Amino acid sequence: METEVVIIEESNIDEEAKKQLKRAGDIMKMGGLVAFPTETVYGLGGDALNPESSKKIYAAKGRPSDNPLIVHVSNMDDVAKIVKEVPEAAKKLAAAFWPGPLTMIMNKNEKVPYETTGGLDTVAIRMPNNKIALGLIDAAGGYIAAPSANTSGRPSPTVARYCEEDLSGKIEMIIDGGQVGIGLESTIVDLTSDEPMILRPGYITADMLKEVLGTISIDRTIIDSTSTQKPKAPGMKYKHYAPKGDLAIVQGSQEKVIEYINAKAKEARAEGKRVGIIGTDSTKNLYEADIVKSVGNRDDESTIAHELFKVLREFDDENVDVMFSESFDENGIGQAIMNRLLKAAGHNVIVL
Repeated sequence: METEVVIIEESNIDEEAKKQLKRAGDIMKMGGLVAFPTETVYGLGGDALNPESSKKIYAAKGRPSDNPLIVHVSNMDDVAKIVKEVPEAAKKLAAAFWPGPLTMIMNKNEKVPYETTGGLDTVAIRMPNNKIALGLIDAAGGYIAAPSANTSGRPSPTVARYCEEDLSGKIEMIIDGGQVGIGLESTIVDLTSDEPMILRPGYITADMLKEVLGTISIDRTIIDSTSTQKPKAPGMKYKHYAPKGDLAIVQGSQEKVIEYINAKAKEARAEGKRVGIIGTDSTKNLYEADIVKSVGNRDDESTIAHELFKVLREFDDENVDVMFSESFDENGIGQAIMNRLLKAAGHNVIVL
């Protein structure tokens, strides 16, 4: 299969762009797959109500079939058509955060096939805040199932070329809409039990959700690698976001972290390994390795979220064998950053 790449600028959805979106929508209506940008990461889209499309998504990604797909919609009215009931909490959260990087889990009805939900009686739904994505959803019939557009387990793509790297020849089309805005996947909130629960942290933080709902709990498995609690979302049990080389997270005072990473980098380089280090704007120049990258500014952690997956992918491009990363505060969006880093490192954390 030859994968077509189409360039569309979100800031310029002209008549030609609309024609391309209609073509992409028609591909999905016929059971094909299209990678497309959202405000979080690039998604790999298929018809959410077609079980064969969902099977194709799992096959293209090499994704375990019990790992649910997120259904993307373009308006609130369409949510009611695929769930048994829209909870009051969902209406409040949608009013506050949709379109945006928030996924809500509700009880599905018979319209959503089990192939899309990973065999579960619940469905994850979100409305992306991206004009290309919203136009594509409408063109495709209103419901797009879309995990991140990468090989399962790899860092999620924040630019189209990494979709090409992982999926070229496996899907019909890639829409290149430039670099995404946020850089981390959406926050996932389960609304099917008595108390709403965060199953995946993201740009929409626990504090932001509490302001709307008054109360929110957090799945312990998000950060705690020693927890024996069974994750409520199947995707939480798989290693994700991993670069090709070995990644370790180093935790401690800044002085000790820098000293330790530099010592270990020196040892690895002496063994002939190519070493990459993930620092920040304030520490980048204090490290010595083959490649040192800053993921942003600790005073504005949204910059770190924006750059993290991109940096992990760049290390792959540069054939890095061993990587060391500073750790980050687990409050606010920092929790989402650490969740992704821990999964990328297989929970390999060195505490000084």
